[in-house]
Amino acid sequence: MAHVVFLCTGNAARSVMAGAIMAAHLEDAELDSLMITTAGTHVIEGMPMSWRTREAIDAVGGVVVGHRSYQLRDIDTGHADLIVCAAREHVQYVRRTHPEAAGRTATLKRLARDLPATTGSLPERIGQLDLATVELEPWEDVHDPAGGDVEEFAACAREIQDLLLPLAPLLVDDEIERVDD
Repeated sequence: MAHVVFLCTGNAARSVMAGAIMAAHLEDAELDSLMITTAGTHVIEGMPMSWRTREAIDAVGGVVVGHRSYQLRDIDTGHADLIVCAAREHVQYVRRTHPEAAGRTATLKRLARDLPATTGSLPERIGQLDLATVELEPWEDVHDPAGGDVEEFAACAREIQDLLLPLAPLLVDDEIERVDD
């Protein structure tokens, strides 16, 4: 079973949205082969998501029941096949505090751009990206809607959905082969 961790700062908006969107757009059989964890880098544990996050998730067809904020732990990074970060700062956090997971950690935007061009099993495809040493760039950040209005949260959820929908099948398929025309 593949394990994907979605990571943001407080585990109150972006990572929660990504986990809910991923789960909502997979078939039951795909969900059975994928474990999704959402976490944060600087969390007050046990806090519920805001009503703005809930409305944004509802607007894109996701569902989250009983969410409580969760701090990323060693066990998560140790068992994750992939850690998908909302922004560069989260990748930097993993590189600094969990260096053994750096090669399996990238921003959502980088994965959406680069992972489709790879072939092989998920670990092989992730390995081809050389994520531990890739230079992080400003375009990779998904804007944090914290403190914003409902529309900012909804825009964030739509952006995450647009990035995740083509990426989701690549995270659950055991083996990907490209067919060149």
